[in-house]
Amino acid sequence: MYSYTDFDAAFVATRNRQFRHQVERRISGALTEDEFKPLRLMNGLYLQLHAYMLRVAIPYGTLRSAQMDQLALLAEKWDKGYGHFTTRQNIQYNWPELRDVPDMLDALAEVGMHAIQTSGNTIRNVTADHFAGAAEGEVADPRPVAELLRQWSTDHPEFQFLPRKFKIAVTGCDADRAVIKAHDIGIQVVRQDGRIGYRVLVGGGLGRTPMIGKEIAPFVALPNLLPYVEAVVSVWNLLGRRDNKYKARIKITVHEHGIDEIRALVDRRFQETRAAFGGDALDIFDDIAAQFLPPAFRNAPTDAFDAACDADPTFRAWADTNLSAHRAPGYAIAQISLKAHGETPGDASAEQMRVMADLARTYGHDELRITHEQNVVLPHVHKSDLPAIHKILKAHGLATANIGRISDIIACPGMDYCALATARSIPIAQEIATRFDELKIENDIGELKIKISGCINACGHHHVGHIGILGLDRAGVENYQITLGGDATETAALGERTGPGFPAEGVVPAIERIVETYMAERTGPEESFLQAYRRLGMDPFKTALYGEDAGKKTRAA
Repeated sequence: MYSYTDFDAAFVATRNRQFRHQVERRISGALTEDEFKPLRLMNGLYLQLHAYMLRVAIPYGTLRSAQMDQLALLAEKWDKGYGHFTTRQNIQYNWPELRDVPDMLDALAEVGMHAIQTSGNTIRNVTADHFAGAAEGEVADPRPVAELLRQWSTDHPEFQFLPRKFKIAVTGCDADRAVIKAHDIGIQVVRQDGRIGYRVLVGGGLGRTPMIGKEIAPFVALPNLLPYVEAVVSVWNLLGRRDNKYKARIKITVHEHGIDEIRALVDRRFQETRAAFGGDALDIFDDIAAQFLPPAFRNAPTDAFDAACDADPTFRAWADTNLSAHRAPGYAIAQISLKAHGETPGDASAEQMRVMADLARTYGHDELRITHEQNVVLPHVHKSDLPAIHKILKAHGLATANIGRISDIIACPGMDYCALATARSIPIAQEIATRFDELKIENDIGELKIKISGCINACGHHHVGHIGILGLDRAGVENYQITLGGDATETAALGERTGPGFPAEGVVPAIERIVETYMAERTGPEESFLQAYRRLGMDPFKTALYGEDAGKKTRAA
C-alpha cells in the first residue's frame, strides 16, 4: 500500500494550514459564505441541508487499519458517532462543526489522508476495483496506476477549474467491478502481445443525461498513459460547455462532436503532452508499484473453514454470499455488508469501524477496501480464520449475509441530508430491505441489484441498477420512477423506465410485483433477474406494474 513521502506530508500540511486560516476568516465574518464556498470545496467541505459535510478521500478505496481507526476517531470526536461510505469509495461526515474541520483534517494527515479534490470542478478521487490485487483473472493490480493518476491530478494547475467535475475509474480485470463505462474516463489494464497496457474509455456518466463510455484507445502503453489522459482532459477543458452546467460533462462533448473527432483531437494533443512528460512517469510508477506488492500469503490447512460450513448454517449462508474467490490458494476475499436490514446503507459506527480495523490487523494483512457499493472488504483472508472473523462480525451487527442480494442496496443520502435531493432515498431502501427480509426469499431471488437516487444527479447509480429507483418531486409530493435492466459491469447498460412513477408508499409493493414476475417467468433459479429481463423484455413487468393494457401498449409499440 502507498505511504506518504515527505513531499506528500508537507503538501497536505501546507494545504491544511491555509484552510485553517480560511475557516477562521469565515467564522469571524471576514469571508461571506459565497466567498468561502470555492475555498471549502477545494478541501472537501460541503454545506448540506442541515449542516456542513466533510468528504474524506479514500484513494482507490484502500485503507490500512490505522486509517480506519482514525476515521472512527473523527466520527466519535467531531460527528455523531458514525460515517457514511459513498459510491466514490470515500467517507462522509454529515454533522461536523465548521470550527472543528481544520482539526479533523490535521487528524487525517497524521495517518496519510486528506479531503483534497473530493469536491469542486476538478479531477475527483480516482476509484478502482475493490478486489484489486486479490482477484482471480486479474491482468495486473490497477492500484499503482490509480495512485499515479492521483499524484498527477492533485493540484494540477490546468485542471483546478474544469467545466465540471471529472471522474476516473480503473480496473485490472475483464470482469468490471469499478463501473468504468459510467465514468468520464475508464481505464482497463489489458495484455496485448505479451505487453501490459491500458484500454481507455471516455464519455461515460450518469446524472440527468446518462451515457455509456466509448472506447477511445484500445491499447496505450504505460509510458504514454499519463500524457494520453492529460491530452483527453486538456481537449475537453477547451471544448467543454461552460455556458450550461447540465451540458458541461465530457459525455456531452463526446456526444456533440462524436468519438472520432474527439479521438483525432486527443491524438493531436497527445503529441504535445508526450514530449513534455519525457520518461519521468515511468520512474515514478516503478516506485509506486513497489509499494503494492502482494502480502506474504501463508500455506495452512482450511479444515476449520470446511468444518464451520458443515456445522453452522448461519456461517455457511454468510460464506455463500459474502465470500469471493482469491488468487492465492487457501484464501478468500471477504465482503462486510454495511446493509443490515432496516439500517442506513453505507453507514458504519465508530465502534464498527474499529472492529473492522482490528480484523484487518489480526487476520487481513492490515488492509481494507471500500467498495463503490458502500460495503467494506477484507481482501486477503485465510479461510481458516473466517469462522473467527464471522463470530466477531456477528457480535457487532456486521455479519449480514446479503452481498449482491436485493437488500444490498446502493442509496444516496437523499433528502435526509442533501440540499440537492428532491426525494428521500434512505427510508425507501430501508423499507425494501425490511420487507424482503420478512418474506425470507432473498436467497431464492439470487443476485438482484437495486440502486436508489434521491434526485437526477444519480449519486445512487440508479441508471445501472438491475432495478433502479429515482426519487423526484411532483408538485410537492415525492414520486419514484422505476427502471429495469441496468447493468454496472463489463456488459454495462442503462435501465429502461417502466412508466409512470409511484408514491413513496407504492414503491415496495411495486418492487414485490416485479420480483414475483421474475420468479414466475424465469427458466430456473440459475437464471438471474438481469438474464431474465434481457430474455423477456419489459412487457411482463410492465403488465405486473400497470395492468394488462400497459403491457399491450408496450407490445404494440
